[in-house]
Amino acid sequence: MELEEVVLTPGERARGADADSVVFSMDWTGEESPGELASFVAGRVRSFGADPADVDTAAVYRAAEADPAPGRGDFPVRQLDHLSGVLARLGCTLLVWDTGTDTYELLVALTDGREPAGLTHHGLPVRPWGSPSETVLISLDCPSCGRMAVWELPTAEADRALAGERCDCGAALFDATGRPLPGVTLHG
Repeated sequence: MELEEVVLTPGERARGADADSVVFSMDWTGEESPGELASFVAGRVRSFGADPADVDTAAVYRAAEADPAPGRGDFPVRQLDHLSGVLARLGCTLLVWDTGTDTYELLVALTDGREPAGLTHHGLPVRPWGSPSETVLISLDCPSCGRMAVWELPTAEADRALAGERCDCGAALFDATGRPLPGVTLHG
């Protein structure tokens, strides 16, 4: 299955559009203006010929009002979880393009219940929202010098790859099994 086959309409493909033309970018902290994400998703659903009446995030906003202190970055995840469920009922899938940044690069695919797998865009993986990522981003501030350290590693190898890792200042950060040493707090 090719990415363009599931994220573009036949008309868009005939005009030579590519997947870049239907990507929605959202910072990890959320939309710039309320409703942008839902509007994008509704527009894509409409382009596939489905009724986007249920595609909105008002329920997520109402639920957030009942939760007095969601953490920074929690609300966008709630929106994406909600929209993923709505899209599944419409025969669509919310996809995330794993660009290795802290920005959500989102696409809507017409999948009719089939789980898309093995998709890539510009050589980077594209996967259904909520499915495990092939990589994990690990970041921390060194407890000795305060310098930020960041690793992007294959998920299956993360612990092994960090075993015995040290900061440039020489401070030990991980034990021999890849667990953070006392005093080392990973950014969440």
